[in-house]
Formats: sequence, C-alpha cells, structure tokens
Amino acid sequence: MSSAAATGNGGPVVIVGAGHSGVAVAAGLRARGWEGGVLLIDAGNGLPYERPPLSKELLKAGAVDEPAVLRKERFYTDKGIDRLAGVTAESIDRNRRTVLLSDGTRQPYHRLVIATGSRARPLTVPGAGLPGVRSLRTRDDALELKGLLVPGARVAIIGAGYIGLEVAAASAAKGCDVTVLEFQDRVMSRVTAAPVSRHFEQLHERHGVRFVFGAAVTSIDGGQPTGGGQTAHSVTTADGSVFPADVVLAGIGILPNQELAADARLDCRDGILVDGDGRTSDPAIYASGDVTRFTSPIDGVSQRLECIQNALAQADRVAAHITGQAAAEPEVPWFWTVQHGVRLQTAGVRHPEDHVIVRGEPSGGKFSVVYLRGGRLAAVDTIANLADFRSAKRLIAQGARIDPARAADPGIPLADTILTGPISNNPDHAAAALTAAQR
Repeated sequence: MSSAAATGNGGPVVIVGAGHSGVAVAAGLRARGWEGGVLLIDAGNGLPYERPPLSKELLKAGAVDEPAVLRKERFYTDKGIDRLAGVTAESIDRNRRTVLLSDGTRQPYHRLVIATGSRARPLTVPGAGLPGVRSLRTRDDALELKGLLVPGARVAIIGAGYIGLEVAAASAAKGCDVTVLEFQDRVMSRVTAAPVSRHFEQLHERHGVRFVFGAAVTSIDGGQPTGGGQTAHSVTTADGSVFPADVVLAGIGILPNQELAADARLDCRDGILVDGDGRTSDPAIYASGDVTRFTSPIDGVSQRLECIQNALAQADRVAAHITGQAAAEPEVPWFWTVQHGVRLQTAGVRHPEDHVIVRGEPSGGKFSVVYLRGGRLAAVDTIANLADFRSAKRLIAQGARIDPARAADPGIPLADTILTGPISNNPDHAAAALTAAQR
C-alpha cells in the first residue's frame, strides 16, 4: 500500500450512513491501517445502534428501551473517526469530489462510501397516514410501537414476513389480540418453502395469532377523534372484510435509500449497482449494505440482500479495496429470525424453482429443509438443527452436489450426502426424495 493510498491525499474517506455497514467500513479502514481521515455522516442522534433487536428484544415487556450500540463513544475517539450526528448528505458533486451536507457545508472526499441503508416500504392505501398506523425500522419506531402494545390492544399486522411475524410474536406475548393480514397464501413465502411456512403458521396459531391469507388491504378507517386526532380503527380488505384495530403495523418490505446515488447519476436498479469490491459506476464512490445490488459470487444472480452478514461482508470488501488489500473470501449469506422462542436459521438464498427436500419431522420441532439447484446444495432452512446449518454453509460455498435420497434421511449427516460421481437417476432414489419433499 503506497503512502498516498494509506493517507488519502486530497481528503478523508467520507461514509454516508452510520448503520451496521457504515460503521463497519470506518472500523475496517482503521483495522487495515488507513492513516487518513475518516468521517462518518450519521443522520441520527446518539450512538449508532444494533438493528435486529428492534423487532425482537426491544418490544418485550420489561426490556430496556435502548438497543445495544454498535461501538462505544470511546471507540470513535480512540480510532480517530470523526462523526457528524443529526446531519444528512444532500447531494454529491462528483467532479469536485464534494458532498453537500444538510448543515450547508461542503465536505471534500478522497473516497466516498454510500451506506444509507433502506426504509420501510410505505402503505399507499387511504388512511395509511392515520395515528396508530406504524412501520418498524428505527429505534424511535420500536419505542412508539412498544408503548401501544398493551394487554387487550387489537393489533392488525399487514404482511407476514420476518418483521410482521416477529412483531406478532411480541404482541401476542404481551396479551394483545393479533391478526396478520397476508396477500400471499402462506407466511414468509418470499424467503422459504411451504413446510417451514406451515410450521411457523401453526406455531403462531398456538399462541393465539390469527392469519388471513389472500388479504388485499384497500383502506384503513379512523375511529372517533381522541385528543390530538383520529386513531386507527379498522382495516378493510378487497373482499369487504373489516378488521377492528387499535394498532396497525405495515410490514410489507423495504426500499433502498438510493436517492443520493441516483441524483448523482450513479447506476441504480432497485439498489445502487456495485461490483465485487463495492465500487459504483464512479471509481471514487463505493456503496455498502442494504442499499446495494450486486452479482452473487455464489450463483451469479443479481440480488439485493437485507441482512447484517452481507452488510458486514461488503464493508470489509470496501475497506480492503480502499486500502489496497485483499478482502476475505465471500461468505455464504445467512439470515435468522426468532418467533415465540423458535429460531429459524437460513444459509444461502432460496429460489422458488429449487428442489425442496425435508430432513426430519416438522411436528417434532427439529428439522431442516434443503434446496437443490441443478443437483447442488443452494440453500438450507434449519429449525433447532445447528449441525445442518453449519454443514450447509460449507457445502454451499463448495458448490457440493447432494444425493437427494440420502439428504432426505435426517439420520445421515448432511456432510455425508455429497455426491462425488454423477447425480443418481435411480427411480427409487428419485421417489424417496420426492416423498421427503412432499411431507
């Protein structure tokens, strides 16, 4: 690494966004010996904090109202990382390599990193702006929602993804009356197969949560004015059904905060397009985390991943490239959710056309679902099966081909299902795998 590269002649590395990825870029630069300036632009106030607890631990009764911070204040001071809180980046002048900040100042940069993350996808139906209609993305969102989840409160959750189901679990645990309205025909349909969906649907129902599938929300209607205005009163769906609700949570996905990049005419397509080193279409500008779209080094598919693991992995690659060093080998993406105390761990990214094989009996509470693509292990969902999760991560990274019949037998370790020769066309094997997949 040259001295010019090490010190960043011409300005600091400016990082816009102080979530998991932005903070990790700053820390990674210092860990890799970057001696130049590092400036972290933080739209929020207070120290950057952990995001996963917002829909899990923070909503629980008796939980502390502050999520864990990513780094203590002393870390930024000791590492010489300057942090501007309560300030946003308004625009980028690529020719002059400056960023216009919301306080009116212009900040020059040697390299710019956009780590602006994502925001909750808004509802667009009449009544979506009523008090009592909530989304969950920030600490303030979580604290406001927590205050509304009181025993007996009628909670309508729109969307049965991770966020919706985690809030459903927390609401039910606090004695709320919970109804989940989902447009698709099962929970978590975007990320998992039917056996896992059924398992979690039944889990929630045992805790008193009601599901309505095929529900297209058309409006939210306000109740009588109370104090400062109306409160959410009911949710109406396309078939005319009406669901009373004191609290409405919209858990319908997220949108990448790509506007800063798009306005600067960087290439964007449902996310800022980056290469394997996190570089955008401008070689002096990088992007990292939820806001990015990239080609998977595992299967060559264009994707935008919404997980902490990817945010940290991309941050490492950005810091490595800026400092002229080698990054760690790409890691298989992994995800997790906890609902009613049951943990689902996923490695790899499932495709709807993947061949599905169930390992174990879901009714027993411990099982896995493996996803084969072209005979190779592409992804896995595990419930109470850490051994399968760990093995699958290694096998996915290796591009291992799997014997479907052996994979369907939970008594055979997943690592022992690898095929070294041609994939079997034995009809008995195929029949066994099909039977397992249809359980």
